[in-house]
Amino acid sequence: MAGIRDKRFLMFVDDDYEDLELWYPKLRLVEAGAHVTVAGPKDATKYRGKHGYPCTSDAAIADMEADDFDGLVVPGGFMPDKLRRDPKVLDLTRRFAAADKPLAAICHGGWIPISAGVYRGVRVTGSPGIKDDLVNAGAIWEDAPFVVDRRFVSSRKPDDLPDFCRAILGLFA
Repeated sequence: MAGIRDKRFLMFVDDDYEDLELWYPKLRLVEAGAHVTVAGPKDATKYRGKHGYPCTSDAAIADMEADDFDGLVVPGGFMPDKLRRDPKVLDLTRRFAAADKPLAAICHGGWIPISAGVYRGVRVTGSPGIKDDLVNAGAIWEDAPFVVDRRFVSSRKPDDLPDFCRAILGLFA
């Protein structure tokens, strides 16, 4: 995929991330030629997924700048509920949205764009467990495997990962 080759993506990680929702997009983007930086609260720290799979952060969230990346991917799990309390995470998310860069969230990953205030008037999907949160944040809820609205990509659950990743890659086709 020539359009995505050498593009740079930021992903967030912390304990209790949804294992597949981090690893599947990360590896799919790398396979397509993109560069992925996984940032957590601390640099070079091992975080455990909900199902026990580890991920070592490449960098600290505090050191990240949206201008250094072409897109943001937010995995789900319980991790987003913790990270949405970090002002730097919210600032980065707002900067991606303001710069009209791809912002992709799956499952409970939508909690971060909700708390960043960037979903008002945006068509999205996500875990049915956060449907009310999305609607209350001003998003337009759809129950679909994935939704693309401008540069926002959203998806519901691990079973939707193939569609989610195709949608992300499609923004660069």
